[in-house]
Amino acid sequence: MQVGLFAVVFIAVFTATGIGSRLWLNGNLNVYYCLLSLFFSINLLICYWEACLFWRRDYIEERVGYWRERRMQTGRTPAVEFLVTRVPLRKILSPTLWADAWATYCMYDDSYADRRTYGFSVDIANGFFTPLPSLILYAAFTTAFMPALFAGILGVILFWQWTYVSSVYWVSFFVSRRQELISKADTYIYIWGATAVWVLFGLLGLYVSIRLIIDGDYTVLGYW
Repeated sequence: MQVGLFAVVFIAVFTATGIGSRLWLNGNLNVYYCLLSLFFSINLLICYWEACLFWRRDYIEERVGYWRERRMQTGRTPAVEFLVTRVPLRKILSPTLWADAWATYCMYDDSYADRRTYGFSVDIANGFFTPLPSLILYAAFTTAFMPALFAGILGVILFWQWTYVSSVYWVSFFVSRRQELISKADTYIYIWGATAVWVLFGLLGLYVSIRLIIDGDYTVLGYW
């Protein structure tokens, strides 16, 4: 299976599981729920990648050189080449495999090959500390199993930190002038585009969470 295809299938399955469960239990959906279901699924996958960033940090530092040389030899984009790589299903969750996701991203921001940087530290923190509360909040949004006030408080904590740390990542990237080392297209795609997912969904989640607290119910997510 191609690496990129596995990522798409993983996100699709987790998103569909939430949406299907919501329909089966409550018979209704709304746009906010569907968007946040997609975000939770993306974040859970990225959390695993971020754990691999910690587990294989030495290996990543070594692989950066390999991908730079390969880009010069072939002219191909390392990130794309990685995503179309075929691997056996028995190895699809190998931390060593997903370490290459970070090694290829270092073509645009080499802070992920430097464990002293802000980006390296906050992504590891997200990888280890947000999966469990993300699953709890995902379940709450799907089944309303906990009081809306509690879900809202947990949501504010989670979504605020996603918005804040992602925004500070942008600041750290541009203050350190890393954009001068890559093309404008790469800056828009890999820096603005990739990080915007956590900023924009974070803002949406903040709005939903605040409404849960103020309303005291799940109306904002389509519950009646």
